[in-house]
Amino acid sequence: MKIFHGIIEIAGQMGILSGELKRRGHIAVGYNTFHSYLGYRDHLINTNVIEIENTYHHLINFFDLFHFHYASSMIPDFSDLALIKDKGKKMIMHHWGNDVRFHEQARINNPYAYTGDSPPNEVMDRKLSKISQYIDEAIVQDYEVLAYVKPYYKKVHILPIAIDLKRFTPLFPSTMQEKPLIVHAPTNPAFKGTAHIERVIEKLRATHDFEYRRIEKMNHEQAVMLYKEADIIVDQILCGSYGLLNVESMALGKPVVAYIRPDLIPSFPSELPVINANPDTIYEQIKMLLDNPELRYERGVAGRIYAEKYHAIDVIGDKLLAIYSELQR
Repeated sequence: MKIFHGIIEIAGQMGILSGELKRRGHIAVGYNTFHSYLGYRDHLINTNVIEIENTYHHLINFFDLFHFHYASSMIPDFSDLALIKDKGKKMIMHHWGNDVRFHEQARINNPYAYTGDSPPNEVMDRKLSKISQYIDEAIVQDYEVLAYVKPYYKKVHILPIAIDLKRFTPLFPSTMQEKPLIVHAPTNPAFKGTAHIERVIEKLRATHDFEYRRIEKMNHEQAVMLYKEADIIVDQILCGSYGLLNVESMALGKPVVAYIRPDLIPSFPSELPVINANPDTIYEQIKMLLDNPELRYERGVAGRIYAEKYHAIDVIGDKLLAIYSELQR
């Protein structure tokens, strides 16, 4: 099978999925038009919108299945979708969150939600309405994103974030560490809740001896090397679900702090080891980890096991191919 992924790479997922599909004998390529300091390269063709528009007829003829990401397709007005459908080829749309997080809806079950980097509601609705005229099925990473897109598609699949565990050797926090290192890596500080986190960090300095490091504006490989040094990793405390940093932290054997909405907790496996914290509880939760080195170690070990069971690329690859096999032309 020849599989197209495109055209926006946000968290390394197009490349990871394409790499696994290639390992299984398929032709799979991620065409990426979004370039950031994170520097994702594996299994990607880093290109631009103009080049895609100049070659999309060839791409449509060559590939068998089109796996689009982030409410985008090869042409800004989505006119390529009609051509793909006319040729009887399979399509699916993969939504990641900020591309579909309707502003008021996000706050129904989450008073902390930040949606400042999502488009206006009418823009998201217009895109989803247009896309779903031609694409019947979508993929989302969890039930937080599911609610926004479910009304538009005939079927929506849950496919957790994928990670290549071979690149993440766990280094569990030492129970003997007297000055633990707390790491926070905000690709978007407003979305992650960085201001809340750093206020708490400053408050805790009065009573605890620890180091704090904010990691930003460096490529992904460099950032992962620094995550390995951490004893505690704080991810996002506003969204209500967890993202790639959380998965990478678990894979590295680190205890990780993030906010999981209470109504979503039952949708995750019961052994999810995330330390659940929002802006109102983040002080108590980080303090608990600082005070309990054994808990840091235990959650780190549990996180690695969880990542292996639910996020490893071989597990996600099986799920993805099952989704592909059920798609209608």
